[in-house]
Amino acid sequence: MFDYHIHSNFSSDSNMSMEEAVKKAIDLSLDEIAFTDHMDLLYPPVSYPVWDINYEDYMNEFYSIKEKYSNKIKIKLGSEVGLQPHSIEKSLEILNKYPFDFIIASTHVVDFQDLADGVFFREKTKHQAYIKYFEETLKLIKSFDKFCVYGHLDIVKRYGNYENKVLDKQEYWDLIDEILKLLIYKGKGIEVNTSGFRYGLGMPHPEYKIVKRFYELGGEIITPGSDAHSPEHIAYMFGHTIDMLKSIGFKYLTKFENLKPIFVKI
Repeated sequence: MFDYHIHSNFSSDSNMSMEEAVKKAIDLSLDEIAFTDHMDLLYPPVSYPVWDINYEDYMNEFYSIKEKYSNKIKIKLGSEVGLQPHSIEKSLEILNKYPFDFIIASTHVVDFQDLADGVFFREKTKHQAYIKYFEETLKLIKSFDKFCVYGHLDIVKRYGNYENKVLDKQEYWDLIDEILKLLIYKGKGIEVNTSGFRYGLGMPHPEYKIVKRFYELGGEIITPGSDAHSPEHIAYMFGHTIDMLKSIGFKYLTKFENLKPIFVKI
């Protein structure tokens, strides 16, 4: 088993060192992990520290840890790229500079407004927020190609302080279908991000119905990630999630090397 969404303390919202993460993954008998620290460039002013990473320091630490534990676990160089229309060019400069194995594309900010701190949701109904989020995600996928899977596709449900967070409008599903069809057309996949369980949603990101719809449309590339920021969250709820994928019909999970998919039988 492998966990392809882990944040070390090179992400400003994590205090976990790379070595701590690797040791926990080994304890869990994982075969492989990918560090996917944040590349959220040109992020709007929020309560979080600046997201920029010193990539020289990052690569030195990564390759040191990779070599130290090379006989116990495979460690892949990844990134989670928080996309905004005005940050794509600068993100590509970094992505093209280093030999990443795996890249998650994610929507964390819409119209210069952060989802995580709630700014995006102010003075918006649930319908307005959800439609805007999915429309923006669709535009970003049309504009950006250098990624492997799209991350936590329905993360908009996590942060909106709405009593009913259900995707209960056909307009949402029309946009979700467009997104999934475009990902499949471009040869991309989706991440099944188990952090949804930790946030009290009772399901991963994206939810079961979206994952099932991806499968029905012909999607094959599906990659599990815990979105861990601390050791106890690595591979969190993976057993349950893999059972869900099997019940849908998936026969393979997808890991990556040099941005190329490798299918692993479940």
